[in-house]
Amino acid sequence: MKRQALVALNSVLVLACLLGIWQAVVSLNHVPKYILPGPLAVAQAVRERFPSLMDSLLITTEEAAGGLAASIVGGVAAAMVFAQWRWLRQPLYPYTILLQTVPIVAIAPLIINWIGAGMLSVTIVTFIISLAPIIANTTQGLISVDENLVHLFIMYKATPAQVLWKLRLPNALPNLFAGIRISAGIAVIGAITGELFASSTRVGVGGLGYSITYANNQMETAYLFALVLAAAVLGFSFFFIVMFAEWLALHNWHESKRPQRAE
Repeated sequence: MKRQALVALNSVLVLACLLGIWQAVVSLNHVPKYILPGPLAVAQAVRERFPSLMDSLLITTEEAAGGLAASIVGGVAAAMVFAQWRWLRQPLYPYTILLQTVPIVAIAPLIINWIGAGMLSVTIVTFIISLAPIIANTTQGLISVDENLVHLFIMYKATPAQVLWKLRLPNALPNLFAGIRISAGIAVIGAITGELFASSTRVGVGGLGYSITYANNQMETAYLFALVLAAAVLGFSFFFIVMFAEWLALHNWHESKRPQRAE
């Protein structure tokens, strides 16, 4: 406990030093706020625009969370199909890589043209960009079970469904959470990217991506930094929520989450 507190204190001190250096550079060189605002100017923008900032953050949170949840459900379902039927995995699995190789900025305008601007289209963009890591990691975990364990289950007359749910899926949980950790960060990127193209269904109301475009057009650089900070906080929040869920699921039985003992 003391070690964790010390690590947290060191992190806070490093952040405070970085912010102090940033403020000193801006103040000593008289850098205009529209070019590079200091931390104090950003904090003032947060205080002045806090209601609108929180509204934008809430919209992006809903879109990112919805897309991430859909990608978890769809990714796990696809991985289970791939694990059960090799003849399907071999021809179809490589196409999941296309979800990572095709730039999201090329997909987002098409989806928005087909569905229209709004939360649904942004959620679909988030779903697409978050799907591939979950499929790839979960599939790898499902098919990486020790063959001796599979034969043991079969020897005791376990059905394919029982092998999948009682052996393969528990074995794949660390891989699944690794994929979710990756997708949790890029889900925020996907939501903001979708908002940059989808804009908003109502003038003056939109997520962080819409607000970033507005602040940039209005040369409100301090507010722009505040929006970027809010996006970073959202990404970190998703990541730590996934880390906590992983700990809850694995700490009682998996060695990766057991307390480290001194050798």
